[in-house]
Amino acid sequence: MGMDGYLRFVLALIFVIALIGVFAVIFRRLGFGFPSHAMKPAAERRIGVVEVAPLDSRRKLVLVHRDGVEHLLVVSPTSEVVIERNIRSGADFRDALDAARDADEIAGTGDSQT
Repeated sequence: MGMDGYLRFVLALIFVIALIGVFAVIFRRLGFGFPSHAMKPAAERRIGVVEVAPLDSRRKLVLVHRDGVEHLLVVSPTSEVVIERNIRSGADFRDALDAARDADEIAGTGDSQT
């Protein structure tokens, strides 16, 4: 196989890749495949994954954001468990501690020495 065989192979490969691209564009225009209007711009999205942390080889801890509220989940191949609901998005940890302390004081269960 000489140089002309290699050149034919490269040209045939380029032709096949271009043909696949043309068919992909045609099928997309006809409405097959993933609809482009299904994805909203980032500013308009209501749901998203904020962070994922592995717990072990099978389970992951996932923080999901929805409509300004976050939910903490444990996801495994066989189940999903909600750990905490209605976490305020962007809430400062110090604010959460102060709110919990105030709630304990109002309920009368807080430590009166602080």
